[in-house]
Amino acid sequence: MIDPTNTSRPVADTIRGAARTLDEAGIETAEHDAKLLLAEAYGREPRDVDKARLMGERWNDAAADRRFASFVARRAAREPLQHITGHAPFRYLDLKVGPGVFIPRPETETVVQAGLDWITQQGLYSPRVVDLCAGSGAIGLSVVTEVPGSQVWAVELSDRTAEWTRRNLADTAKQYPSIASNYQLEVADATDATTLAHLDGTIDLVITNPPYVPLSAVPEQPEVRDHDPHLALYGGSADGTLIPERIIERSWRLLREGGALVMEHDVSQGDQLAGYARSVGFGESHTERDWTGRDRYLFAIR
Repeated sequence: MIDPTNTSRPVADTIRGAARTLDEAGIETAEHDAKLLLAEAYGREPRDVDKARLMGERWNDAAADRRFASFVARRAAREPLQHITGHAPFRYLDLKVGPGVFIPRPETETVVQAGLDWITQQGLYSPRVVDLCAGSGAIGLSVVTEVPGSQVWAVELSDRTAEWTRRNLADTAKQYPSIASNYQLEVADATDATTLAHLDGTIDLVITNPPYVPLSAVPEQPEVRDHDPHLALYGGSADGTLIPERIIERSWRLLREGGALVMEHDVSQGDQLAGYARSVGFGESHTERDWTGRDRYLFAIR
């Protein structure tokens, strides 16, 4: 374990020692996590750590070293890295996260990109977009900041999670002041027919990452199993498709004719959900792959 009183080692050695501790705890990205935790403890950027390692620098700050030792101990106990640092990158945003909110994943960036590509292909200058199951706000805030003139309505069921959504909206609006009037959050059940009912038949794009983990496939990673909110994880049935199917139904009603649904799903659910979308009334409906080559999201046209 790291000795917080030892401030004489080069940064490279500090990272190496912390990475060894994390590796022994079963962390697959041990060196990466050690670097980010050191940067966070010292209030630096990760690139500063890289430079310090390369130049053989020594960072001597007793308070920062104690923070780093605490961070490494928490990570070794399998607390999510993003809970320790308090934030998570997503596309061009840096979102606040912590207990009570689902940590956005890199593969969801693929889902957002699919929606943005469709908006561009359609030549929509003021698209009307709904983000069902908003969580941290990652999807909706990405759309409203990357597509000037877009209107985004976000829905989140959990009051506790919605506090994180609001926090990220407030922070993002400091950088993009115009979004304050273009992003609206509603705390409600995304599958309920009365939620955003006044928008039915008017929405260009629904883009969503609903709960979809099968109840029969509890995640093995402690970071996910023990820390991500179960409300945001599990799809409500053994195969995890109950909630996604309800999201498909709600999306069909929200969308205008020719509107699109982009919905993240489990790698095992693609064919079933594409078929369900067609049964609901969607015309074109198929599953697409993420950057790892795995079936990741449903794309369907009303």
